[in-house]
Amino acid sequence: MDKKLNVLVIGGGGREHALVSACARSPRCGKLYAVPGNPGIAQEAECHALSVTDGAALAAFCQDRQIDLAIVGPEGPLAAGVADALRARGVAVFGPSGAGAQLEASKEFSKNFMARHRIPTADFYVCRTMDEAEEALSHFSSPYIVKASGLAAGKGVFVEPTLDGAREAARQMLVSKKLGAAGETLVIEEALPGRELSLMVVTDGTTYRLLSTSQDHKRLLDGDRGPNTGGMGAYAPAPWVTGELMDRVRREIIEPSVAALGKEKLDYRGVLYVGLMIAPDGTPKVLEYNVRLGDPETEVLLPLFEGDWVDLCWRVAQGELASFPWRKEKKNALCVILASAGYPAAASAAAEIHGLDAAGAVAGVTVFHAGTSAQDGKIMATGGRVLCVTATGETLQQARERAYEAVGKIRFQGMQYRNDIGHQVFEKKSV
Repeated sequence: MDKKLNVLVIGGGGREHALVSACARSPRCGKLYAVPGNPGIAQEAECHALSVTDGAALAAFCQDRQIDLAIVGPEGPLAAGVADALRARGVAVFGPSGAGAQLEASKEFSKNFMARHRIPTADFYVCRTMDEAEEALSHFSSPYIVKASGLAAGKGVFVEPTLDGAREAARQMLVSKKLGAAGETLVIEEALPGRELSLMVVTDGTTYRLLSTSQDHKRLLDGDRGPNTGGMGAYAPAPWVTGELMDRVRREIIEPSVAALGKEKLDYRGVLYVGLMIAPDGTPKVLEYNVRLGDPETEVLLPLFEGDWVDLCWRVAQGELASFPWRKEKKNALCVILASAGYPAAASAAAEIHGLDAAGAVAGVTVFHAGTSAQDGKIMATGGRVLCVTATGETLQQARERAYEAVGKIRFQGMQYRNDIGHQVFEKKSV
């Protein structure tokens, strides 16, 4: 038996709760810590209230607690160079360097990276002034896609049906500075028709492996209506993804992307999230890269993972992914996000959550905490995406039934959720 590892998970959302749970199941996991964690995570790990972007403080914490392996959940710490600071102190890290994190932190960098390496993506223009934005928009037709180049917590992408709307989105960022530094540079690109697919590529910069296919649901309301969100639910695997399509995606997208990391000498040990649009004729193109696991995709992917998650992260951090025994998942999973009343537009007052134990008692169900806090022995909804109710099953139908049975047992003031997660499968729609 390989030696046990003391593990730190950095982050405090639903994704990190899923990461902590996966680590807790690992035979290789010794002591398990989280920064900052949340009340759900605190049931499985020792939580500490440090800044997730303070590399020096995190490095000192790792030395004090004899941490062997750090797993970084969100993009913010990665963009801030936390992985570099920890590696410099001898801590193994599952997560790319600050330079590698530019693939998400700067859409300008990311799109130019794809262009340099001829990785298929939408045509685009980089704009820093309104004159440049006007010129770029003249090359496209409705719907117009206007993106902030920097990290904007999911609020930097505008899909506008009219030219006036696209101009106003550009003006809000470039002139009114609505998103601050994140919106000082824009990427304006063509709209791609088709069906979205999320792929999580585990890579040590040389070798790669793919987690299960998954699909999330970005819109707030049933029928894919309403405003964009960070994600209202997800399922895995995506049964409409054929072996033929995956072979093409590997050949045209994944392998060139991983090879390009090496060519540009980017220290990349972690997850490369590839957001794809699959055109009606089956042509795949990259919508975006993210440099970490998706949320809520993680909450369906990790419960399906057939292996030792800590051992996988350790081998990736050591550049030894090729030696990890990879097994295909056997089950299906579906998750439903329970959000607060004002989400995604406004904050909500804290509200007590009822029914967590009853929901967790449903077969195959895990309730991951995201926007929660503990007050006087009560678990409170603190706003945003509050909980992620995940169920596994022998079939996607069984996973869906279990998830919604559990959702029905939870209540808090203003709770909102979608009733149609997985509708793409259950309505038998084709690509």
